[in-house]
Amino acid sequence: MANKRFFVIDFDSTFTKVEALDVLSDILYEGTDKKEEIGSKIKELTDQAMAGELSFREALEQRLALLDATKKDVDQLSSELKKLVSESVKRNKAFFSQEKDNVLIVSSGFKDFIAPVVKDFGIKEENIYANTFTYNDKDEVTGFDASNPLSEHKGKVKLMEELSLDGEVLVIGDGYTDYEIREAGLAKTFYAFTENIKREKVLAKADVEASSFDEILYSIKHPMATSFPKSKIKVLLLENIHKDAKQKLEDEGYQVELLGGALDEDELCEKIKGVHILGIRSKTMLTRKVVEAADRLMLVGAFCIGTNQIDLQACTDHGVSVFNAPFSNTRSVVEMAIGEIILLMRQIPRRMRQMDRGEWSKSANGSFEVRGKKLGIIGYGNIGSQLSILAEMLGMDVYYYDVVEKLALGNATKLNSLDQLLSTCDVVSLHVDGRAENKGYFTGEHIAKMKKGAILVNLARGPVVELEALQQALQSGHLAGAAIDVFPVEPKNNNDTFDAPLKDVDNLILTPHIGGSTLEAQENIADFVPGKMIEYVNTGSSFNSVNFPNVQLPRLENGHRMLHIHKNVSGILAQMNNVFAKHGCNILGQYLKTNEDIGYVITDIDQTYQPELLEDLRSIDNTIKFRTLY
Repeated sequence: MANKRFFVIDFDSTFTKVEALDVLSDILYEGTDKKEEIGSKIKELTDQAMAGELSFREALEQRLALLDATKKDVDQLSSELKKLVSESVKRNKAFFSQEKDNVLIVSSGFKDFIAPVVKDFGIKEENIYANTFTYNDKDEVTGFDASNPLSEHKGKVKLMEELSLDGEVLVIGDGYTDYEIREAGLAKTFYAFTENIKREKVLAKADVEASSFDEILYSIKHPMATSFPKSKIKVLLLENIHKDAKQKLEDEGYQVELLGGALDEDELCEKIKGVHILGIRSKTMLTRKVVEAADRLMLVGAFCIGTNQIDLQACTDHGVSVFNAPFSNTRSVVEMAIGEIILLMRQIPRRMRQMDRGEWSKSANGSFEVRGKKLGIIGYGNIGSQLSILAEMLGMDVYYYDVVEKLALGNATKLNSLDQLLSTCDVVSLHVDGRAENKGYFTGEHIAKMKKGAILVNLARGPVVELEALQQALQSGHLAGAAIDVFPVEPKNNNDTFDAPLKDVDNLILTPHIGGSTLEAQENIADFVPGKMIEYVNTGSSFNSVNFPNVQLPRLENGHRMLHIHKNVSGILAQMNNVFAKHGCNILGQYLKTNEDIGYVITDIDQTYQPELLEDLRSIDNTIKFRTLY
């Protein structure tokens, strides 16, 4: 058929991330002095051939002469290559299966190791065109089939002339030999595939640069294309978020920019333009002004527990989903609280300062074990409850107070009033959240009600404690010590100075908001939050979102998913279904959830529909945001 479309795809550095003979060289010479020397020679010959600087046959002969391989080595190579398939190829596995009649692998590599890899994606054996090894009776590779046109100079051109494909031909590859097919007039478009390697000489000849298969499918409006290619999704990560998060998002195909510090409101208003995903920690203030300046923002990831730095209502009003990491650094904060309680009870900060002044104060005066002491926990959530367990294991008697009914863990005792806790406990540890009503929660009045000689620990939120009153209580001796990790105003980055609000107190621990700053916690957060981001982009699942109705969704196969975010008014679902009926769409599944502000409708439909359907859905009154998946 004249209108049939063929996809002619290279293998090395296109279907896979690597050049196969480079990997074979590593397999053969692993652990020997030859590995680096031969690997370097193989790569140099490959690059020369891919750039058109050396005839392919010469490069092939010279590379094979360096490789002393057997059939067993080739089989091992196939196994390794299966682990090294390009990320965007893996993401679009359904495309290769659906287009199996029209996808051709045309490679100057070897079918011996290519076929086992690409057949896993549904590509037909008869559509795999590549060289073949020759073997002796000991299964040792002796060379290649010289009669195969792909072993010759301009071999891909010769093969394509023999195939004489009747239809539109798209060539996708990273090398000069792929461009030669287009140059010979045997293809309509040459896509220089740059996901794994960018060869400038090849790119200069390309019709289109494609950094992923997503971009190619999107550009040709293929039914299997996502609504927007992942390689075009821009992610901005602030405050030196862990590098694993950046890597995970880049592996998914997104463009990721990582900055070391926070940005102020005006800076962020400018920087957020064109950004689809924003990742922040605690210092970045995401205000309504910033949200309104964001022209593409889909979601925000808070790489921390709290979200009080985010205007959640503004995000909701603009259809921006917010995710956080409510559990990932719990253990780190709890361990720090335990450590600080022990240090303060033993007067260690005071003794350290005395030593700095040249004072020798070997005394048990004011120094206590934590065993048998009463710990009061204000806020019995994830952190407070885990602190309760560890403190009890140390022999402390644990009491807690929370405005919400919480089940006591272990032998902890729930108290019915804050005043009762303050008058009872030797140590008070704050673990309330950052909601607006908790600003100034713990005042001078509360500090005055604490037992004389008690200790206060705040690893919760900076604005919670009235620091001036705490200073007076420490200087007067009413409190024996305190540990403060969070402050009402904190520097945006490590280059800024900090004026400590508490001064001239010996038994005091001040730390720069590092309660959750352990490598383990940051790695956990860097895994959890990007995972939620990717899941939301890929499936529309809003499970664990802070501000959206929580909907957990499976990945859809062989269909299109449409996500409609709207104000929570009546009749929207009926209007949507009228649109689907008008366009004759078969609904495969539909999910609706609402909260007090918005409704979230997810509809799965058959793959075939007219573009007018999308416009009709976007034009429904009270629509906030609409997008399609798959």
